[in-house]
Amino acid sequence: MAEARHRKWHVFQTKDELSVAMAKYTAHLSAKFCKEKGLFTVVLSGGGLIDWLCKLLEPPYKDSIEWSKWHVFWVDERVCAYEDPDSNYKLAMDGFLSKVGIPNKNIYAIDKHYAADGNAEHCAALYEECLRNLVKQNILPLCPNGKYPQFDLQLLGMGPDGHMASLFPGHPQINVKDKWVTHITDSPKLPPRRITFTLPVINSASYNLMAVCDDHTEQCPRSIADIFKHNNLALPASHLTAHVETMWYLDKAAASLL
Repeated sequence: MAEARHRKWHVFQTKDELSVAMAKYTAHLSAKFCKEKGLFTVVLSGGGLIDWLCKLLEPPYKDSIEWSKWHVFWVDERVCAYEDPDSNYKLAMDGFLSKVGIPNKNIYAIDKHYAADGNAEHCAALYEECLRNLVKQNILPLCPNGKYPQFDLQLLGMGPDGHMASLFPGHPQINVKDKWVTHITDSPKLPPRRITFTLPVINSASYNLMAVCDDHTEQCPRSIADIFKHNNLALPASHLTAHVETMWYLDKAAASLL
């Protein structure tokens, strides 16, 4: 394991090794928070993440994790119908959530009807309202500064251009501080309409795990080097931190310029 500034990172030779480590990390935190407070709030993203979580569906994790105590959120979502192949909800449900015992009421997707209509602004507002209601219900605590919700674990991915969630280089959403959830209608990565947690919410999590794997573009290792060597703040992923620990899991291709 290496560390630079506030970041820790591991480099893995294969996707399978990364998946094993991600399962161990997630299961450990699940057990920790379920014991300490009786529930576990975990935030998912899109991309290859659901595939990398596959080891949680195998022994010893599938039958030992207290799935009924999980509360699941999305750090960002494409504003489209649930059944659309672009939907992060569909990706997670088909590949992971439908195979474990998480109660449906503990799975917090964007509003089904406004998503199908493509109304990104309203979807963002309703998702933030959902989070605020969960704070009132003592399911989500506020971080120590009292301004933003604090999730236990966020599982994130980075695009080759250095974007995370739906915070993209050169777009204003990275600067939003007065909202918990914002929206974008001109995403440089299709589809264009999305909602996303704002940077202060992302960085208020207790633990953030960023996984970069199976990205065969030449730009990806350059972005990783730009983040780790130069802390290039033009790349949104450079801003990632957490209340307790910020961990990066990289495959050897992503880390090739470190």
